[in-house]
Amino acid sequence: MRAFLLAAFAALSLSMAPGDARAQAQQDFVLVNRTGYTIDEVYVSASNVNSWEEDLMGDDSLENGQQLNVRFARNTSQCMFDIKVVYDDQETAEFRGINLCQVSRVTIFYNRSAGTTRFTTE
Repeated sequence: MRAFLLAAFAALSLSMAPGDARAQAQQDFVLVNRTGYTIDEVYVSASNVNSWEEDLMGDDSLENGQQLNVRFARNTSQCMFDIKVVYDDQETAEFRGINLCQVSRVTIFYNRSAGTTRFTTE
């Protein structure tokens, strides 16, 4: 029994080794719309590329208060991403250099008096 416990502890220790963290990067996140406006398009691209990927919304819209679950292929090792949203009036907002390996939620806010869009991460 003692040998089994030692083997189990060794296996657990190996699975938590720092070198494994990068190989098991989890970039999936939830995008939450708290702007007060409808978002028609959402783009997420690696920060090291100069173009946007496909619109994640397709024919759908992200209404105020709604959230979008963004999932990545398991073989994705990139951590730094940019996000672009396009509102239903065609105004845009871009957020650069978000480390999605350390973030599980991105919430977007719009400040009407300042006319600016900001985001927070969790």
